[in-house]
Amino acid sequence: MRSLTPVEAAIAFALGGSILAVAVPEFARGLHASRLAEPVDGLKRIAAAAVSLASTTPSDPAFPPSAPLTPPEVPRGVRADDPPGVWEQPTWRALAFGFDHPHAFSFAFDSSQAADRARFRATAHGDLDGDGVLSTFEVEGEADANGSRILPGMYVDREVE
Repeated sequence: MRSLTPVEAAIAFALGGSILAVAVPEFARGLHASRLAEPVDGLKRIAAAAVSLASTTPSDPAFPPSAPLTPPEVPRGVRADDPPGVWEQPTWRALAFGFDHPHAFSFAFDSSQAADRARFRATAHGDLDGDGVLSTFEVEGEADANGSRILPGMYVDREVE
C-alpha cells in the first residue's frame, strides 16, 4: 500500500475541513431548533385546543379556567419526568395537554372573561442551561361574538438564554 503524497494529503485535509465547516454549524442549528420545538409546539397545541373549546359555544364563548405553572418547578438544565398526576388539573385535561415523557419546559394557562370577550395567554418557561434565568414563550387568543382566534405572533424572551 502506498502512502499519500503531500498534495494528496493537503487535498484530503481541505476536503475534510470543508465538510466539517458545513456539518458542525448545521448540527448546532438542528440541536438549537430541537430545544425550541417543545415550547413552540406545546403552545400551538394549547392555543388550538382553547380556540376549539371556545368555538363549541358561540353564544357564550369562553376558555377553560386558568391553570397554574405545571410542573410548578421549571426543570433546570435537564429534561425531567413529571410526578404522577401532575397534568390531571381540569384545565389541562380539557385542553388534552400534558407530557408522558421527559421535557424541559413548564406551562401555564391564564384566562379571563369580560362582558363581551374572553381572552387567554398560554406561557412556557424553560431554563435550558440551568442558570436560573428563564426562557419565556407566550401565545394569546380571544373569543367574542365574531368567533374565537389565536392572536398573531408569539412573544419570546431569551429563547436560548
